[in-house]
Amino acid sequence: MTFTTSSILWGLLFGSLGTGFFVYGKKQKAVVPLLCGLGLMVLVPLVSNTYAMVGAGAALSAIPFFFRP
Repeated sequence: MTFTTSSILWGLLFGSLGTGFFVYGKKQKAVVPLLCGLGLMVLVPLVSNTYAMVGAGAALSAIPFFFRP
């Protein structure tokens, strides 16, 4: 696994966003942000390709805005 500057910065962005979604979902007892936050936090160490990380991270970041109960 190679670490480039872009993969580190995208990982930092998606990891931070995932932490925020996770904390929000846990406090509000909302399942969708909780699971998306968990997915974003797990995505960063598992995906090594930067383009795949950006695509999956953008999709997981957008899900809570479109699926509100």
